[in-house]
Amino acid sequence: MLFLQLPLLSVLLPGGNNEDVFKEPISYHVMQITSYYNHSWVKTVGSGWLDEVQTHNWESNSGTIVYLRPWSKGNFSDKELLELELLFRMYFIGLTREVHNYDSQLQLEYPLEIQVAGGCELHSWKESTGFLWGAYQGLDFLSFHNNSWIPSPECGSKAENVCALLNQYQGIKEIVHGLISDTCPRLTLSLLEAGKADLQRKVKPEARLSSGTTPGPGRVLLICHVFGFYPKPVWVMWMRGNQEQPGTQRGGVLPNADGTWYLRVFLNVTTMEASDLSCRVRHSSLGDKDIILYWEHHSSLGVIFLAVIVLLVLLTGFMLWFRTRWGENATKIYKKNMLETRVNF
Repeated sequence: MLFLQLPLLSVLLPGGNNEDVFKEPISYHVMQITSYYNHSWVKTVGSGWLDEVQTHNWESNSGTIVYLRPWSKGNFSDKELLELELLFRMYFIGLTREVHNYDSQLQLEYPLEIQVAGGCELHSWKESTGFLWGAYQGLDFLSFHNNSWIPSPECGSKAENVCALLNQYQGIKEIVHGLISDTCPRLTLSLLEAGKADLQRKVKPEARLSSGTTPGPGRVLLICHVFGFYPKPVWVMWMRGNQEQPGTQRGGVLPNADGTWYLRVFLNVTTMEASDLSCRVRHSSLGDKDIILYWEHHSSLGVIFLAVIVLLVLLTGFMLWFRTRWGENATKIYKKNMLETRVNF
């Protein structure tokens, strides 16, 4: 059934009906973090992601799936979604029970944290790969390959014992295999179809320059702010002419509340070196028209802005002085007139 649906991607993805659209794998994965403070305190955080777009949350108190986008259900029926929700609910309950039952035998120490990532990648029209990895206390612990649980060498006998226990349950292995090899690819395709308009939208970035805290005498920290762009991939570099500056440092790409992204790119140079530099931005929404901001223009604008501020301060001071003097003179004239009026009277 999966590969009967794969041709849908010729419509859903840019590039037409050829395999070039799979320049990078398209993935869906769920992430789980479960923290056990003791036998009575457990907290689970779960989420689902289509590549880097979050589509689902897990509400641990009610044991339900939260659909974060209008298209997060894909084309799955309510019955199939309810079955998945029930399966996850049973999994979280069972995991907690087994951890508490086998904590001594498996040498698990509280507080402990279990992290799980599982899903699938679509590589081409005819190929998908399922995966599932588990971590214990932040270290690789086990993985699922060829319908078996494989221990990580980093965790030695502890991981071996857990995998030996899990491999006894053939029914669980069949469920996991079905989820990552069939359910996940079908869900990925249905999300791509249902979320086509949202996933393929493009928002052009905006950019501005600023300077940061002076890193030393005679030096300046140049900052290029790029914000409001979608999708996430973006190329930003400090340039001198057509030469990329090797000292360019890139911060993390951070999300905005409206679903777009934000990035800062830094360059630490001497004051003399800054004059010929520019920040260049490339993004899919811009086509072949890069954004280029020149630092010397920014510096000139900064000088002009400073001059305008100084002029406004001087004008404000003059107006205050004028009003004060005018008020004093008006008061003197008023008093003089009143005095003359009384004398004449």
